[in-house]
Amino acid sequence: MKHHETLTRSAFLLAFDLRRQRLAQRTELGYLLRAAALAELLLEGCLADESGKARAVAQPAHAGPGSLRAIVWEQISGSPPRSWRRWIGKDHAKAVGVVRDELAADRLIRVERRRVLFIPVERIVPRKAYLSRRLAERVGRAIRGGQPVGRLDQDVRVLAALAGAAGLKAVLERGEARRSRSRIEQLSLPVEPITTALRKSVEAAKSSSAAG
Repeated sequence: MKHHETLTRSAFLLAFDLRRQRLAQRTELGYLLRAAALAELLLEGCLADESGKARAVAQPAHAGPGSLRAIVWEQISGSPPRSWRRWIGKDHAKAVGVVRDELAADRLIRVERRRVLFIPVERIVPRKAYLSRRLAERVGRAIRGGQPVGRLDQDVRVLAALAGAAGLKAVLERGEARRSRSRIEQLSLPVEPITTALRKSVEAAKSSSAAG
């Protein structure tokens, strides 16, 4: 990851199914992006964990107007401490559009829109698939234990922890999240309240969808 890339942008690029050239797991992606924004703010010291709740403590130094990080910060700073899961779930569907528009403006993705039987359909395609491929390779190695956790770059470590918590199929093979659970827990330590909340949010969303 380059120094100017955010966890939210990287998480979005990581979610592509490159074989099918499309965005995968769109429902889970909204939760993942919100969690990534929270992780950025926590690691920068802008948020603190207060008995399982997110509390605003310092204004972010760099949060572009309209960015997901800025949106999340404004929501939390204007509210009493609430659970991390609450902030991961809030407006999670809108989070995809916020980061999509940012990446499209930077020409990292292409958004194709059409109508099928009068129903609007959107397809998001990576313009630079090699970026997603490299990210997936680095995150995959982090999860599979190629290096001691302490020697990993923090951005890769946290992105791997978030991807593992969300069960991102672009990175994890079938059953790998379960087999790598101990490793993912080690990766998660810097942002543990967030990864735990993310995993529970995704599991609840899947259960709700399965129940119809």
